[in-house]
Amino acid sequence: MWFDQSAPEHRWADAAKFLSKTPKMRAIIREVGPCTLEPKRDTFVLLIKSILSQQVSTAAAAAMFKKFAARFPRKKPTPTLVHDALTGGWTDDEIRACGISRQKRGYLTDLAARYADGSVEPRKLRRMDDAGVVENLTQIKGIGVWTVEMLLIFGFNRPNVWPVGDLGLRNALAQLHDLDERPAIRDCEPMGEPFAPYRSIATWYLWRSLGE
Repeated sequence: MWFDQSAPEHRWADAAKFLSKTPKMRAIIREVGPCTLEPKRDTFVLLIKSILSQQVSTAAAAAMFKKFAARFPRKKPTPTLVHDALTGGWTDDEIRACGISRQKRGYLTDLAARYADGSVEPRKLRRMDDAGVVENLTQIKGIGVWTVEMLLIFGFNRPNVWPVGDLGLRNALAQLHDLDERPAIRDCEPMGEPFAPYRSIATWYLWRSLGE
């Protein structure tokens, strides 16, 4: 899972009721309890976390972000401050001390530059449809479709995202359908059809069914 979630949100009660029409999903929902997805305002910070989490454990990514954020006033990385820090404001040793590789430094620099120069406008992002958000953000180095889908679910709380490239979701679908192995991406799309228009909420519950 990407980000910890907090207090239950009753606004997902209708989604849970709809998903409970499927017996196995109903059992998962009863065991897990209310969906606690809640929107996050700072998309820039969410995308920083997504970049730092690539190819490392959740714990390692969290530690990396903590060290990184601690170097900024009020522990809040902003596009201009991040860009300035990574393009000369900090030494190479200071950047490495945060656990940031050369590749991730490049990704974070490009992300910060696009936010700082207005190429990415958070308010406009929130008004775009899901496909528009994907198209806009995947132009940034290091940001792929999966990363944007996680932002749509955890940041924007879009209700009908179905991230078939996610290994956790595919593992959960194998468990849900009693399959011997993880289903191929092409086979996952129809598996999500019964959950529309609440596929994001179904995904959240399916992740939780794995104990994640």
